[in-house]
Amino acid sequence: MTDIEQIYQEHAQTVYKFLLSQSRDATLAEELTQETFYQAVKSIDRFDGSCKISVWLCQIAKHLWYQYLEKRKREIPTKHLHEHESAVSAEESVLRQKNYLDRLKQIHSLQPLAREVVYLRVLGDLSFREIGDVLGKTETWARVTFYRSKEKLKGGMEHEI
Repeated sequence: MTDIEQIYQEHAQTVYKFLLSQSRDATLAEELTQETFYQAVKSIDRFDGSCKISVWLCQIAKHLWYQYLEKRKREIPTKHLHEHESAVSAEESVLRQKNYLDRLKQIHSLQPLAREVVYLRVLGDLSFREIGDVLGKTETWARVTFYRSKEKLKGGMEHEI
């Protein structure tokens, strides 16, 4: 197995999960993951080893994601929380969507790194170790940041009631 194949085997899932947490679209995440590794192969000579290779790959993936958004000039489509929308009334559907959007706004109001941790954990389903690797931090840092963010969000929800 060549070095690049080994790198792919070890890090493709992390890059895919990161992109899935950003795009919330499995097909797009797969495409961008492939493009990430293509770009990594093209620029491997610029990798200086100052960070983990997973961090470097996720940075490439993040730049590709931003390029995709810029090219499309549109917002990320939000998916409904419930797939059985036809079984609920129109009023319930509107309230659920509003609550969902309110929660996303609250998450968006967090500090950038805290927001990234919440997105990676909740939407990307990454472990705390993977989150730490992606962001160049420790697993403990990711756990503490997620807990503090969750508590801050809980506090914000109580003030709304």
